[in-house]
Amino acid sequence: MNPLRTTLLAACALGILVPIVALPATAAADDSPQQFQSPSGDIRCLLEPSRTSAPVALCQIKHHTYVVPPGTPRDDVTGGACPPGANAGGDFRLDQGEAGFIRCTYSALGSGTGSWPVLDYGQTRTLGPISCASEPSGMRCTDISTGHYFRVSDDAYELG
Repeated sequence: MNPLRTTLLAACALGILVPIVALPATAAADDSPQQFQSPSGDIRCLLEPSRTSAPVALCQIKHHTYVVPPGTPRDDVTGGACPPGANAGGDFRLDQGEAGFIRCTYSALGSGTGSWPVLDYGQTRTLGPISCASEPSGMRCTDISTGHYFRVSDDAYELG
């Protein structure tokens, strides 16, 4: 008998195959909504399905020194300019298949509550094709299927 087949049969008989079969369920955890923050606690992000179920990355920075040109931020529902009273410049959004943009800020991301685990520098979180990486230079979220992204830190931001 083939030694590999003998080993596999023995593993099945001992119930060792059950943990192996359970591994894909662990990998599916990347498809569930996630929230995290930068090591400084200044940037908080959510990875979640959008209204259309496509993945979206949302990040909000508490303090920044960069200047956002007027008219740059937009409402993520209407696509229009931010209404009076909306804070503009601290919220970023990346939808699957679209370029990242600065969105209007109406409230604290995720209502500001709940557990915000730290995403240490060099670590990444992923939901579908959207991946967010914590870097010493800030938080970068990328749609790996298109290359679209945003990067935000306290002194600069990039959109692409």
